[in-house]
Amino acid sequence: MLKNALSLFVITVAILAVFLPSYATMQDLKRKNREYAQKIADLEARNKKFEEERHLLQTDPDYVEKVGRETMGLIRPGETVYKIVPAGQK
Repeated sequence: MLKNALSLFVITVAILAVFLPSYATMQDLKRKNREYAQKIADLEARNKKFEEERHLLQTDPDYVEKVGRETMGLIRPGETVYKIVPAGQK
């Protein structure tokens, strides 16, 4: 009886020693796969946002004007820009 239990224990330990590293590797690969899937989803959302902005820049003149004024400081001919500086700053 003791001999059978010892044999069963040795076989179980041998099987675990063989399959445990591959199981850990599989879990690590699953985790990396989830991370990459999240990165792909984030990049697809970002790409969609850029596509929408490209469409607006190609079709909406008001949006083009807004972007030009906000990011590049463009003004129309005849406009005067006033820059307000808070007190105590130069």
